[in-house]
Amino acid sequence: MSSTRRTGEFCWINVLARDDAAERDFFAALFNWTYVPLPSTGHRIKLDGRDVGSIFPLTEELVPAGTPPGIGVMVKVASADATVTKAAAVGGKSRPATDVGPQGRMAELVDPNGAMIDVWEPKASGGMDCDARMHGAPSWIELLTTDLDRAAKFYADVFGWRPQVMPKAGSKYLVFKLGQVVVGAMRPITEAMGPTPPHWAVHFTVEDVELAAATAEKLGGTVFQRPVELVGVGRTVGLRSPAGVRFFGLRRIPPSPFAKGS
Repeated sequence: MSSTRRTGEFCWINVLARDDAAERDFFAALFNWTYVPLPSTGHRIKLDGRDVGSIFPLTEELVPAGTPPGIGVMVKVASADATVTKAAAVGGKSRPATDVGPQGRMAELVDPNGAMIDVWEPKASGGMDCDARMHGAPSWIELLTTDLDRAAKFYADVFGWRPQVMPKAGSKYLVFKLGQVVVGAMRPITEAMGPTPPHWAVHFTVEDVELAAATAEKLGGTVFQRPVELVGVGRTVGLRSPAGVRFFGLRRIPPSPFAKGS
């Protein structure tokens, strides 16, 4: 099953790595990703023949100097230019929207707390269409941030997301809803996390959390957060690739709000 993401939903990921060839091998072994070279640099990520996102070297021309290894996320919008204007009006920052060939138009935003997020106005490419239930597919995306109220207002104003507080022992945890569909989540950065800037974290579906952790370590990665339960979500583990890309493996508690790729 596949599902093209709707306007207001996360629709793409961009993996940025110091050594993208080694990272491609790592994620291929861990998540069964395959790759298609892009016209300039980088590769399109595929899972079971469906689009997941892209992987680029940090030397890619469009990657700002000093960008650390990581995973960027994109939200589908009706107009990248209008979204830039809206974000600026409610305390965000951005670069002007640009065309990405015939595929679409994108813009980079920074929310008032400093977290980066991209937006995508589709043309030839509608974005991610992989089944979120498959091993290796993005299935839960959450914001780790400092001021939850300020972030909640920003994303509500820009994307129309409605925050809803969820029960979670010892911490405030919110999900973002677009209509009745959960599109993401948000939680505070805690002292236990150490020096952590606000950012969006990507969870990938895995069939077995412990096996995913062991496989990542065997491939030269590391575990930075041992398996834990996310109340009402599932079991997750924090992983780091050999080149320093941080991400999470997640075995969801069905039914998933992302079960059809939403």
